[in-house]
Amino acid sequence: MSASARRVALVPGYLLHHRPYREGGRILEVLVRELGRLTLFARGVSGPKSRLAAVLQPFQPLLLSFTLGREAGQLTGAESAARAAPLPPRSVMPGFYLNELLLKLTLRHDAAPELFDAYSTTLARLRAGEAIEAALRLFELELLRGTGYGLDLAAEAGGRALEPAAFYRYRPARGLCRVSGDGPGVLAGASLAALARGELGAPRTLADARVLLAAALAECLEGRELTTRRVARAVHRGVASAGEVGKNVP
Repeated sequence: MSASARRVALVPGYLLHHRPYREGGRILEVLVRELGRLTLFARGVSGPKSRLAAVLQPFQPLLLSFTLGREAGQLTGAESAARAAPLPPRSVMPGFYLNELLLKLTLRHDAAPELFDAYSTTLARLRAGEAIEAALRLFELELLRGTGYGLDLAAEAGGRALEPAAFYRYRPARGLCRVSGDGPGVLAGASLAALARGELGAPRTLADARVLLAAALAECLEGRELTTRRVARAVHRGVASAGEVGKNVP
């Protein structure tokens, strides 16, 4: 271990992504509550005889031990932090959507405990069978806040307070701009106020939240496409062609 390496033991974390590394190894992307997103090299964690292979699963709360250098670290141990049921099948794709957002929009070694807690809360909502789209929208809102792209849901561009009876459009790099009336792509002031309170029970509120947050995330992604969205659209088309209703598209 180099003199600059740091030992970390049994800290809360989640596995976001992994890929093969040499023989029997993996490169892990993990989210750690007090340290942010990290890359860890893990040796001997693949194969049916590996104890860690069964532990290192996505969406499961973990306690991770590792040595951490300037760029990446070396996993030294992992164990389950709690007994958590697997995500329901219909929530697996939304779960990977959360992971992809974190991978694309967070910086390594940038601690964000509130974002870690929001991710854990969202997984609990998905695991409990709560409304998937509402859970995703609330996480997207928290992700934008946690990465410095927070939406101002209290004031329109120019600083005037938002009014529930008014209507708005979201303009990238400007914010919410008042318009004269309702229409396609227009956001109701009442919907924005409800989103700020975390209340997404009304269909119009949920629809407006989806439009607003999709536009804000597209601005942050700078043209990069999310793989989970592409896969979900393909699944949706396949289900629709079979005469069923496609759901759970992030």
